Amino acid sequence: MGVIVVSGTGTEIGKTVVTAAVAAAAAARGRTVAVLKPAQTGLSRGEPGDAGEAARLAGPGVTGTELARFPEPLAPATAARRAGMAPVAPREVAEAAAKLAAEHDLVLVEGAGGLLVRLDSQGGTLADAARLLGAPVLVVAPAGLGTLNATALTAEALRSRSLEPLGIVVGSWPAAPDLAARCNLADLPESAGAALLGAVPEGAGSLAPEAFRAAAPGWLAPALGGSWDGEAFAAEYGPAAH
Repeated sequence: MGVIVVSGTGTEIGKTVVTAAVAAAAAARGRTVAVLKPAQTGLSRGEPGDAGEAARLAGPGVTGTELARFPEPLAPATAARRAGMAPVAPREVAEAAAKLAAEHDLVLVEGAGGLLVRLDSQGGTLADAARLLGAPVLVVAPAGLGTLNATALTAEALRSRSLEPLGIVVGSWPAAPDLAARCNLADLPESAGAALLGAVPEGAGSLAPEAFRAAAPGWLAPALGGSWDGEAFAAEYGPAAH
């Protein structure tokens, strides 16, 4: 797989947990994995960040790396400017990911917020970094109402930049899915023009690391190194089953 860029359709939708699950599934297959967080915002020095959290959940053999950290919970370019710190440019992201790829079988680059959130004052985005890397983009989406439009827009933005979505993963599948979530199992792939490659259950990030690693492959399709069966999942949770 080389390098995979993990982007969400927005913020707080499960990107870190999905990144950790992909890392755990790869590590379980004997692959060396690095998680790269180009810009961590909203945390002070010493607080655990997304890359570290993904590595903690995925296993001791997974490397977590940050390029920059900005204390305010804002878009990276804005947070960097307000902190008086240098932002992270897409070129720097691509160079760091390429260096990690020379030392690991798989590198997962986890974005901040959505695909087109600005990284620097020149308007560089995670999509620009993916284009420089020639890397596929895994899109993490919410399960419920409103997700179809955001997912379609993200896929359209990727294709307008000559990038293809690798697939869609639901970042937090509810324990009691409503009608919208159940219908979205079929509608999300149509909106994205890409396959649904998994569904991570809500609360997965609170599992003990050992339990998380044991369960992670079951949340992801074979294309992501797991055993998740999309047809069986849809038969269990889709609207026709209720």
